[in-house]
Amino acid sequence: MSNLNERGSSTRQRPAEYLQNFEVLQNECIKKNILFKDEEFDIYDLSSISNCRNKRIEWRRPKEIVDDPQFFVDGASRFDVKQGRLGDCWLLAAIANLTLNKKLFNRVVPYDQGFYIKYAGIFHFRFWQYGKWVDVVVDDRLPTYEGKLIFLQSAKNNEFWSALLEKAYAKLYGSYEALEGGFSMAAMGDFTGGVSEIYVLNDVVPSNLFKIMQNSIQRQALMCCSIFDLKSDGKKKGLKAPHAYSITKLACFLMKNTTGGSSTVHLIRLRNPWGQDEWNGSWSDKSYEWLSMTQNIKQSLGLVIDDDGEFWMSFDDVVKYFSIMEICNLAPDDLIEQYELGSKTKWDLSLFEGEWVRGATAGGCDIFQESFSCNPQYNITLNKPDDNDNEKMCTVIISLMKKKMYRNRKKDSNSLLIRFFLFDLNKSKSVPKPLDMQFFNNNDALYNFHALQHNIREVCKRLKVSPGKYCIIPCTSNQNEEGEFLLRVFSETKNNLKEFDNEVGTCPIYDKIKKLALNTNESEESNEKLKKYFLKVAGSDKEVDWMELKDILDFAMKQEPGNIRFSNDVCRCLITMMDWDRSGKLGFKEFQRLWLYIRQWKVVFKAYDKKNKGYIKGFELRPALSSVGYHIKTRTVNTMCHRYANRKGYIMFDDFIMCAIRLKTTIDIFKEHDPGNENVASFTLEEWVEKTFYS
Repeated sequence: MSNLNERGSSTRQRPAEYLQNFEVLQNECIKKNILFKDEEFDIYDLSSISNCRNKRIEWRRPKEIVDDPQFFVDGASRFDVKQGRLGDCWLLAAIANLTLNKKLFNRVVPYDQGFYIKYAGIFHFRFWQYGKWVDVVVDDRLPTYEGKLIFLQSAKNNEFWSALLEKAYAKLYGSYEALEGGFSMAAMGDFTGGVSEIYVLNDVVPSNLFKIMQNSIQRQALMCCSIFDLKSDGKKKGLKAPHAYSITKLACFLMKNTTGGSSTVHLIRLRNPWGQDEWNGSWSDKSYEWLSMTQNIKQSLGLVIDDDGEFWMSFDDVVKYFSIMEICNLAPDDLIEQYELGSKTKWDLSLFEGEWVRGATAGGCDIFQESFSCNPQYNITLNKPDDNDNEKMCTVIISLMKKKMYRNRKKDSNSLLIRFFLFDLNKSKSVPKPLDMQFFNNNDALYNFHALQHNIREVCKRLKVSPGKYCIIPCTSNQNEEGEFLLRVFSETKNNLKEFDNEVGTCPIYDKIKKLALNTNESEESNEKLKKYFLKVAGSDKEVDWMELKDILDFAMKQEPGNIRFSNDVCRCLITMMDWDRSGKLGFKEFQRLWLYIRQWKVVFKAYDKKNKGYIKGFELRPALSSVGYHIKTRTVNTMCHRYANRKGYIMFDDFIMCAIRLKTTIDIFKEHDPGNENVASFTLEEWVEKTFYS
């Protein structure tokens, strides 16, 4: 079984009542005898697409385009994918590959729809989005010009599954325009939930790349390759650029040569999403190389001599002319059938969601910068090498994906350049948790990988490492760049991926903090003045509410530099923190304990606010709270900075006090309901509402 360590991100899910439900909407339309019109993705002007300018675009339903529309005609195949006027060849290459795996295709393109049984002008498709499968509903109004589809279409003019799938994908990312230009690995990931590797072919190509491709095919991986800049002889041989192609098959066989010997031939079958314009060099449809092949070999390879956009090339020519190769490795759950048949090609997968928050965990990629240690950290343990690995090594694929990509390509969300570092923990004598600056100053990264371009949402790398413990540090290129991410680790043997972090809880207060808090400049005389003032404000009941507490604290802080004052909210929370009888008031003994906490927190704040600017950096929040007795996890730091830091990631004195108050109060409430000290507490809904509301 796979190891899915799912962690909730900070993204709130859309309330269920606002989600579009295919069956409910379909039944409503049938009951009312109307065709569905999707208000969330309505018809709109497409003139911003260069190939649609100055053209009278009409949105028509399939029954207004042909007399006999069908969802499928003789099933689905890669030849049902022909590119139109939209520059989304990267998407179409992935769609064509999707048709090669029936199980995957049926999940993305449900068969419970068509133009005759329960037809209501509504269709739905499923896509993987950052760890979850989402159902996308569309109506069947499609853009046409002179009565014909202008975007993706099938070779059969009455087949519409591919055009509707393209529309659903456009809705997923906000518009058809958002699909202009991209990387096939993004679409392959959305169709499968797999992780995608990218190989730069004009760089140093791994000597075992074809073997990697063969192993990937055994695991039912999807593969595409793209050309960015094309050599002149490549243009003459029929290739196009910039353009993406599907990889639909691999072949490897011995071929006799003229000297009587033989050599191994490595071939790759590719398909142009245009459905035409093929390679005409070596191993093309009509090239002389096929003349020496037996008919049996030709049939086993499925050689078809036709201008259908599909052709064979040698592996060496692919490396020579193409810019990148993208391989999407499927998630373990998609390989269950193969695994149950006895194949040992099933991956083990671990998954975590996280985020980089300004001033908290967006530490940047500079190892020598103090904030680098604030980045999220994940520990991976590999206990044994791969089966049949002669070098006793472990194969690991690490994928870091930024979330919320391509929602609007014109926004800055695409400019985030992500990367990850891998550190070897096996050779270090001292391994703090989490890793600190001292560790990074004394240890070099084992690997450091970054995205090739800003608009690539995933950086993924296949590695061979020795069994042992490692730490993955996902980060952005620059400090304080915010974003959410998904970290996944695939391995051939069991991997144990965990957050490399503190556990939330209490710890000893630093002795230095205690001494400084007790040895302030306050004399016995000033303490006596404070007591007298307290009793004066308290009145006959000798207790103070939050307004009276504010008066006393303002009096006590008058001598402090920076004119420090406590807000109304802080004073209310200070009362609730110490008010165990829920009276809404504090007596003098409770106030004394409270005043000691405040002095400790004040000492810590001053230690980090060395220039007396009235704030500390969010990166300093974790060590500051640790010094006054509280361990917090990375995700807790994120939450606190979301709530209390300003736009620059700074935390003011008042907000720091609030962090300390809320942390102490919530831990105390939890411990009150955890009598066995087992880190498990039980609340009724009424208790939970009462406790959290008052705190």
